[in-house]
Amino acid sequence: MTIPRFYPILDVETAERRGIKPAAAAQQILNAGARILQLREKRFFSRDRMAEAERIAALCQRAGAIFVINDRADIARLLGAALHLGQDDLAPREARRIVGESAIVGFSTHNEAQLRAAIREPADYLALGPIFGTHTKQNPDPAVGIDELRRLRAFTAQPLVAIGGITRENARAVIEAGANSVAVISDLFPEGGRVGQRAGEWLALLG
Repeated sequence: MTIPRFYPILDVETAERRGIKPAAAAQQILNAGARILQLREKRFFSRDRMAEAERIAALCQRAGAIFVINDRADIARLLGAALHLGQDDLAPREARRIVGESAIVGFSTHNEAQLRAAIREPADYLALGPIFGTHTKQNPDPAVGIDELRRLRAFTAQPLVAIGGITRENARAVIEAGANSVAVISDLFPEGGRVGQRAGEWLALLG
């Protein structure tokens, strides 16, 4: 598959901390021109959260954007969404039994051993990180760094999404090191809540 260079991750806690509702943030990001959007909810997926996910799924469909659910194969199946899995989630081969063979599945890795193992899984794209230090996880894995990203890029021909501590200042170096796409979480939510403006800046940067 071809994955958009700008891969915004709509982290629900981050959005709410900045005073913006996830569906409103999604609308701004999509209006700016994003063609993929991941919804990340690490807490309890309540009935209200499901309703909001349905609204965001509809927004993505209207915008012609890929909608990705983080972690939850069951929710992805219900919404007809793509699925992104972490190392502690179901393995892609197991998740395929839920979402089916045609669904887009991404899989996170953090080091060489995990990347080598992930290549054998039925994933459509792989993520690698954190490239730099990150504050969006309580216990982050060690930073990969630009040099290691460049070295590991050669291990797979699959689309590779770089994640973790990536800002507008260092994003070009990440792409030049071999990443096909850049996942953005914290730098998507500026003070003041102008998410659409920030998404536009990212799209202009990555082309």
